[in-house]
Amino acid sequence: MAPIADSRQQFDEIPTVVGIFSAFGLVFSVSLFAWICCQRKSSKSNKTPPYKFVHVLKGVDIYPENLNSKKKFGADDKNEAKNKSAMPKNSLHLDLEKRDLNGNFPKTTTKMQSSPDLENLSPKHFAERKKDSVSPDSLKSITSLSSEEKQDRLGTLFFSLEYNFEKKAFVVNIKEARGLPAMDEQSMTSDPYIKMTILPEKKHKVKTRVLRKTLDPAFDETFTFYGIPYSQIQDLTLHFMVLSFDRFSRDDVIGEVLIPLAGIELSEGRLLMDREIIKRNVRKSSGRGELLVSLCYQSTTNTLTVVVLKARHLPKSDVSGLSDPYVKVNLYHAKKRISKKKTHVKKCTPNAVFNELFVFDIPCEGLDDISIEFLVLDSDRGSRNEVIGRLTLGSSAEGTGGEHWKEICEYPRRQIAKWHMLCDG
Repeated sequence: MAPIADSRQQFDEIPTVVGIFSAFGLVFSVSLFAWICCQRKSSKSNKTPPYKFVHVLKGVDIYPENLNSKKKFGADDKNEAKNKSAMPKNSLHLDLEKRDLNGNFPKTTTKMQSSPDLENLSPKHFAERKKDSVSPDSLKSITSLSSEEKQDRLGTLFFSLEYNFEKKAFVVNIKEARGLPAMDEQSMTSDPYIKMTILPEKKHKVKTRVLRKTLDPAFDETFTFYGIPYSQIQDLTLHFMVLSFDRFSRDDVIGEVLIPLAGIELSEGRLLMDREIIKRNVRKSSGRGELLVSLCYQSTTNTLTVVVLKARHLPKSDVSGLSDPYVKVNLYHAKKRISKKKTHVKKCTPNAVFNELFVFDIPCEGLDDISIEFLVLDSDRGSRNEVIGRLTLGSSAEGTGGEHWKEICEYPRRQIAKWHMLCDG
């Protein structure tokens, strides 16, 4: 019975020993885990991160740390001197106090520093860099010159010329124009189109379509002129007139291009060309010619009789060729046109004789608010007629126009005729 009792006692002691060992193991593992956590926490608190990401939105940082201290990104005050020597010269170093109200950093100018690459550069490279560097004073002069040049420049016209020997035809292709000035001050654009005339005979006149609201119109229109022998090409001149369409008044003239074909060889095929658009040659008032008119005011019937008699020394409408003049007469009351008349066209003459009479009814008593305008125009079937010169008679008119008007008011029922110099249209 004794051995049986000893074995039972041993079996009873085993669970007790296992429980003790398991308790000690649990305590040891818990203490070890707590020690590891403490070590990690202490290492995190002592460790300084190499950089810190800060997201700035409208000047507000999304991170809760206080970033208004004098410390910079990258290290504390103690490590700052060491990191400065170790940092490369081209690295980025940001100071939070230098930010503006919007959270942006001001731009800083970097200084040139010596490097091995710069030593390898030849003096030629430094000379080229000196040419590229411009002082502020020279920049101002360059910008002022460029603005003045832009005002004077009227754009460039691109076109091509070709002669078809089989059909005996002269072919002109108007491709495009670039850099045209804006003729409409409100929209700052133009509605350009081009009129082309072959001089000196002016028999061939064509024009492109109007392109709306563009300063770089691409026309790409081809015009073929038949019946022109190749031997006569050298005697011709192409005249391109660049205009801007105006629905409510006369079209604005942007500029012109003159191409004398003398010396241009078209036997080898198509020839691409481009020319700067130049300002139209505007003649002075003395070169506009003169107009002889006669007026008579009938106070009893309250009518004004106007006789357009002659015109002399009228200028040529273009580089070569004569004008086809006629006169348009407009009657104004309080600066509003109330009546208009016009004479017949006189073909190819600078000294036209009209001898045409017009009678206008005056809507008020006296001629104080009345004025009359004479427009001498050049008739052109292919496009709008160009104004050669203008003459205005009225109480507010200057020069001979005012004197003539004063005489017909002082001497009614008397026909008074005078020559007048035409002004720019």
